[in-house]
Amino acid sequence: MDPIVLASSSPRRQDILKLLNIPFVVNPADIEEIVPDFIIPQAAPEYLACKKMESIVHKIAMHQDDIGWVLGADTAILYEGKLFGKPKDRDEAREMITKFQGHTHQVITGVALYNGIVNDISTRTSVNNITFAPMDQKEIDWYISTGEWHGVAGGYRIQGVAACFIEKIEGNESSIMGLPIFELYDMFKEQGYSLID
Repeated sequence: MDPIVLASSSPRRQDILKLLNIPFVVNPADIEEIVPDFIIPQAAPEYLACKKMESIVHKIAMHQDDIGWVLGADTAILYEGKLFGKPKDRDEAREMITKFQGHTHQVITGVALYNGIVNDISTRTSVNNITFAPMDQKEIDWYISTGEWHGVAGGYRIQGVAACFIEKIEGNESSIMGLPIFELYDMFKEQGYSLID
C-alpha cells in the first residue's frame, strides 16, 4: 500500500490508521480555521478538512511532482446551532462542559481524501449524537482538573474519563474520535486504494 499523508497531528487519527494497517506519514496542516458565512454549521468540518488537505497538497507540490495520497479531517461539536472547536483554555473548557451537561449535542467529523494519481478528491461527513448526563459543579471541576480537555473539540474525549458522564452515544465511535472508519473505507474504495489486497 502507498503511504497516506495525514494532514493532522491527532494521536487518535494516527491510532485509527494504525488499526487499519495503513502506512502513513504525519504532516500537520497549519491553516486558520475560519469558515465563511455561507457554509452551514453542519458542513464546516468537511470544509475545513478540505482546506487542511489542500494546504498539504500545495505544500508537497512545491517540492515534488508525485503528490500521492493526502488525508484531511476535522471534528467539531454542534449545539444549539453553534459550533464548538477546541477550547483555548481551562475556562472555555469548563464553559463548554457546563453547556453540554444534561443535554444532547452533535459531533460532526468531515474527511477529505486527495488521490494524486488521478488528481481527484473524495469527501464525507459523519454526524453523531452524544448525550451528557447532568453533572454537578464538583464533577465538572474534577473533569476539568484531569486536563483531558486539551486539544480536543468540545473539551472532552469519549475514550477518556469523560465516559463517566456520557449517558448515550448514537453513531460511530471512530468518527467521534476524529476519523470515521466506515466513511474512510468507503472513500478508499471509491478511489481504488485497497486495504485488503
